[in-house]
Amino acid sequence: MKKIVIILAFSLGFTSLHAQTENTSNDYNKWSIELGGGVNKPQRPMTSGYFTSTPSPWVGDFGVRYMFNNKFGLKADFGYNSFTAKNNSIDFDSKYYRIDLQAVANLGRIMNFETWTNTFGLLAHAGFGVAQLENKDYHVKDRMGNFIAGVTGQVRLSNRVALTGDFSTILNADQNLNFDGTYIGENRGFSGLLFNGTIGVNVYLGKNTKHADWTVLSENVDLTAYDNKLAELEAQIKNIPSKQVIVEKPVNNTVVENKDVMKEMINDKYYSVYFDFNKSTPIENSTAAIDVVLTYLRKNPSASLDIIGYADQVGRSEYNEKLSNTRATNVKTIFEKAGIASSRLNVVAAGADTSIQKDSEEARRLARRVTFKVK
Repeated sequence: MKKIVIILAFSLGFTSLHAQTENTSNDYNKWSIELGGGVNKPQRPMTSGYFTSTPSPWVGDFGVRYMFNNKFGLKADFGYNSFTAKNNSIDFDSKYYRIDLQAVANLGRIMNFETWTNTFGLLAHAGFGVAQLENKDYHVKDRMGNFIAGVTGQVRLSNRVALTGDFSTILNADQNLNFDGTYIGENRGFSGLLFNGTIGVNVYLGKNTKHADWTVLSENVDLTAYDNKLAELEAQIKNIPSKQVIVEKPVNNTVVENKDVMKEMINDKYYSVYFDFNKSTPIENSTAAIDVVLTYLRKNPSASLDIIGYADQVGRSEYNEKLSNTRATNVKTIFEKAGIASSRLNVVAAGADTSIQKDSEEARRLARRVTFKVK
C-alpha cells in the first residue's frame, strides 16, 4: 500500500509539472490591426527655398499583422504623408502614399521582457514596398520603390488593445521628384530619406485570451532531476522489508501508517499549487493537488495546515511578499468553501523563492506556487 501511495503521489506531481510546461503554441491569437497617426520630416531631396516644419503634420498608417509565433511575423501596411510649406518656405503641398510588406520581430519576447514587465512591449519591423509622390499644383506624379524600418513601443491596455508609439525611417529608390514636387531628374539610387513618428493602437483579433505579442511559450524542461528522484523513491521502496509491505496488523494501525505516508508526501512538497506570472488564481492543472490535501484534512479532523505562498524573484520584494500572501489566502479560501474550518488553516507569506534560479523562465514557473505543511 505504501508503494502505491508514493508512486501515485509522485506521478500526480510529475503530471502537474508537465502540464505547466507544455508548449501552448495554439493558445494565442495571431492576427491584429494597427492604426496610427502622427508627424513626419522629409529629409531629402528638397529644393532650395522649400522646407517643412520640424516635425511636420501629417502621417497616417493602417496595417494588418500576422504572427507565425510569439516572436516573428509579417505585416502589410498602407501609409499616407502630407508635406506642406513652413511659414518662410515657398508654398507647396505634396502627398506621399506607400504600400509595404514587412517582417516583424517581437523584441519583447526575444529579450525576455516578461522577466520584469507584463505591460510594456517592443516590436521591430522592416521591409520593402512601392510608393507614389504627387503634387497636384505642379500636376506631377513619381512612382518609386522604398525600404522601411522602425521600432514600435507598446503599452498593453487589455488583452485586446495596446497603445503604440512608432518611429520609422523610409528610404526611397528611383525618386525623381523632390518632396516639394519639383523635378530633379533620373535618380535610381536610394536618394530619398523620410522620418515618420506615430502614436496609435494595436487591436488584437481572435477567440483566444492573449495575442502572440504577450504570450510566453514554454520550452522543453530538463526533467533529469525528477527522473532521478523517481529512481530514488523506487530504490527506497525495494529496500523496505517484506514484512512492512504485507499488512499483518489490525486495520486501524494500517490506516494510521498510510496517514503518516500522506503527511510526509504533503510536507515534502509533492503536492503544490502553481500560478501564472503575476496571478493569484491557481492554474487549472493544480486542482488535483488541492483535492489530495483536502481529502487528507477531511480524513484527519485533528490536523491543521500551513498554507505557504511563494512568488518568483521578478519584481520588488514588497510586491512579491504581498503576492505570495494573496496566493496562499486564495488557496485557504478554497479549503474554507470546501468545509474546512478556518481555525485549522494558517497562511504563511514566504515572498520570493530564492532557492530557484531567477534567470530561467521554467524555473520561475516552479517558484510561483503554494506548498503545504501538515501539523
